[in-house]
Amino acid sequence: MKRVTITPRNNWQAAVEKLGFGFHSTDISYWNESAYYSFSMEEVVQIEKATAELWEMCMAAVDHVIDKKLYDRFGIPGWVVPYLEKTWNEDHPAIYGRFDLCYKDRQVKLLEFNADTPTSLYEAGIVQWFWLQDRDASKDQFNTIHEKLISYWKLLKDHLHPGTLHFSCITENLEDLTNTEYLRDCALQAGLDTKLVFIDDIGWNEELQTFVDLEEEPIKNIFKLYPWEWLVEEDFGRQILEDRNAAFWIEPAWKMILSNKAILAVLWELYPGHPLLLPTYTDPKGLSSFVKKPILSREGANITMVKEGKLLHYSEGEYGKEGYVFQELFSLPDFDGHYPVIGSWIIGQEPAGMGIREGSSLITDNKSCFVPHLIE
Repeated sequence: MKRVTITPRNNWQAAVEKLGFGFHSTDISYWNESAYYSFSMEEVVQIEKATAELWEMCMAAVDHVIDKKLYDRFGIPGWVVPYLEKTWNEDHPAIYGRFDLCYKDRQVKLLEFNADTPTSLYEAGIVQWFWLQDRDASKDQFNTIHEKLISYWKLLKDHLHPGTLHFSCITENLEDLTNTEYLRDCALQAGLDTKLVFIDDIGWNEELQTFVDLEEEPIKNIFKLYPWEWLVEEDFGRQILEDRNAAFWIEPAWKMILSNKAILAVLWELYPGHPLLLPTYTDPKGLSSFVKKPILSREGANITMVKEGKLLHYSEGEYGKEGYVFQELFSLPDFDGHYPVIGSWIIGQEPAGMGIREGSSLITDNKSCFVPHLIE
């Protein structure tokens, strides 16, 4: 794995905007093509195999949590547990997730799993692929995201309720909208009938006891880029249990287990010493070097890093009331002050590609940029 500095394409902003990538820059450039990461095929195969193995381990961990009723460790409200178990036992449709991995010294380590509402899918699947065609079309990427999304939507089509597949996210968030619309476009290419409705515009028909969109069309299938931990705190979430249409929600409720960092401690209990995992506990357990993470948090908020008993780094935020995990410190590789995290995608139960976010500190946050990659 190497970081290669290059000259960006002339007028690259127009090139990515032509693809529909409108959030490439804010006060800083989120999309960064002044460099790329280069991998050997051997390294890519290693990451791909690790992703597949981690997925299998996560499936076993979900089964374990449900079988042992470990919901209190995840802060999951008791009222939603029967529904969560129903979505697992009935294999409700799910489509994707993103493992955040550290790759250093030829080792792959799981940092966390974004299993419910992962973003950066569009950048990984589309934007960096077109960058590669302009950069060097003879090279390849670890990137079958687009093909696998279309293929898996086709497969799911027969497992959804008849009718429209709605897609939803919050309003006034271009990143969420772009990722949601990308998923919707792939579903359209797979032959599904789709419709966009913002979360705030989803209604509840009291007489019919069903969810409806702005045109009063019943919602029977819905992809939502909106986290379950927010849903279960709202009256809206409780109505899911009352819905006479029993709509499929994608991602399904059992993803509440995997999207919660408490799963990292469960994985370590189930697979102690596994080379893809880091020792992780619900208390420091005598660790002198560790990362303290809220079990529910976003964009690197409320992270504390301790090395040999001394504070190394921390970030502020509004998370942590649900509890924390303590994960043994395995620092990101340092490429002259650039610290990359590999986001390795699972789509339809299979590894599908990767995107790289890099920051100027050991904590990947909302200022970390997306850097493309290629295989040498």
